[in-house]
Amino acid sequence: MSERSRQPYLIAAAMLAVAFAAAIGLVVGYQLNNDDSGSVVMPADDSVDAGFARDMQVHHGQAVQMSVIVRDNTDDPAVRTLAYDIATTQQQQIGQMFAWLDMWGLSQYSQNPTMAWMTDDGTGHDMANMDHMDDGEPVSANAMPGMATPAQMEELRTAHGKAASVLYLQLMIRHHLGGIEMAQYALDHAEVDQVRQLAQTIVTSQQAEVEAMNDMLVERGAQPIESLDG
Repeated sequence: MSERSRQPYLIAAAMLAVAFAAAIGLVVGYQLNNDDSGSVVMPADDSVDAGFARDMQVHHGQAVQMSVIVRDNTDDPAVRTLAYDIATTQQQQIGQMFAWLDMWGLSQYSQNPTMAWMTDDGTGHDMANMDHMDDGEPVSANAMPGMATPAQMEELRTAHGKAASVLYLQLMIRHHLGGIEMAQYALDHAEVDQVRQLAQTIVTSQQAEVEAMNDMLVERGAQPIESLDG
């Protein structure tokens, strides 16, 4: 089977992961909305929980897209395995967050500015007012930390071989660093236990992946990425 012919199977597997996560989320909806005291927690439309669930879906979506692209554009087995793992894991998490918003009776989109839930409270995060919504869709997801620009996405689509592998690792490291910032804020400020649990999972797993990807960059003769601007 050719590399290009495998892509539909990856996409189908990712879609099944989303459907499975959404179904599980709906089944355990009552437990999800209860805190340790047994009180029902229903986050508001402008809450950290809702904002995180909406914006992290978009953030994850680009990671999945980049991972599908690089699996077509490189024969590097380590990079292709990593890309598959990132795509399937983040699609499953997208399904979880989609289900949460549905259970809370909230729209998947908001008229609030992108990242408005992540405000400056002395932690150095101040991402409100960076972007706005238009007809329920983000005008530009690049307001989110670590997101690749349209030009960078096009560069990844046209790159092949080692160049594609290195560029993917560089873009994904920055993407993860931005995602970690978002997840850490949710971990510190979200109301719902399961939201904080997912945020902790993202922080822990993506920090480990950043270290692994930097090692992979060095192995391929490229400089490691130390920060979002690095």
